[in-house]
Amino acid sequence: MPTAKAMVSTTLRQYVIRCLILLVSAGLGPLASSPPGGYISHMTKHAPHATHPEIVKRLKRANGHLLSVIKMIESGQPCVDIAQQLHAVEKAVLQTKRTLIQDHIDHCLDDALASSGDASVAVEFKAITKYL
Repeated sequence: MPTAKAMVSTTLRQYVIRCLILLVSAGLGPLASSPPGGYISHMTKHAPHATHPEIVKRLKRANGHLLSVIKMIESGQPCVDIAQQLHAVEKAVLQTKRTLIQDHIDHCLDDALASSGDASVAVEFKAITKYL
């Protein structure tokens, strides 16, 4: 039977993995459920928005923070301290994701609706809102 310390360590590792997945889903990689080429091809080939550099900066900061949390786990820091830092990483990634999605809604979808009047834009809107 695993010890309580081993169980907590395993749980924390799983939590770190979930945080890494959040980092990826927040903009470090393509959305896992997106079809090849994105939902609407003309919306995937656009110039970066004004918020993208700030989003990248936030994600890099969260990534560094997460790496320091991994070091905390490996060095045997108290679980309460680790959980507090993981909470901070999670909140940072969540806020970054919300910023990215809001920016997408404010710019990409509005522009696509205005220029095309195409009902397929609603498909992308529904797809991205599930990440809120």
